[in-house]
Amino acid sequence: MRFLSRTPVRTFLLYPSATLLWEWVIHSGTIEINFWFLPLMIWGFLQYRLCGTYRRNRGGGGPGPQIPADQLVSSGLYAYTRNPMYLGHIIFLSGLTLTLRSWLAAVITLGVAVWFHFRVLADERQLAVKLGAPYVAYTKSVKRWVPGLF
Repeated sequence: MRFLSRTPVRTFLLYPSATLLWEWVIHSGTIEINFWFLPLMIWGFLQYRLCGTYRRNRGGGGPGPQIPADQLVSSGLYAYTRNPMYLGHIIFLSGLTLTLRSWLAAVITLGVAVWFHFRVLADERQLAVKLGAPYVAYTKSVKRWVPGLF
């Protein structure tokens, strides 16, 4: 059960599987796929994966928040958004929603986005304590989610 509690497992395996099964059942064994939005899913997964590796290589720690970085990473995508890995999850799930035209996936995406936002607020408090003034300065110069917006 610990396996299913991991955020990447839920985002990239459990939610897509549940959505596919749901759509298959409610559409009597057929699934409509809009392939135009499949690149969003690929983008989201690659952003999550590559940013995790980048962060681990430059800041230490693990790829996720369970083992935080030992030092601030503010280059690469981290120079534009403070949470590119979480953003990768949301991009992937948005792609899933649009690829399958699924209301279930839309609800999951919205729920995950809200959950991530509150998780990020807690993460930021911990990082401010651990990394100090450089992190606080970083939060003032780089947006939490979308570069230039918020």
